[in-house]
Amino acid sequence: MDTGVLFGIVTLVLLATFLGGVAWAFSARRQREFDAAAQLPLQDHEVQP
Repeated sequence: MDTGVLFGIVTLVLLATFLGGVAWAFSARRQREFDAAAQLPLQDHEVQP
């Protein structure tokens, strides 16, 4: 197997992984969880000793 073919396969695998992550991050099922996480820094939390 030529190194160019190997690099091409690795590139395709990494591209597929990246696109899967993007699809996961922008899926409608995750929106509620991400909206809640985005509000965490704005909430008041009491510090417990």
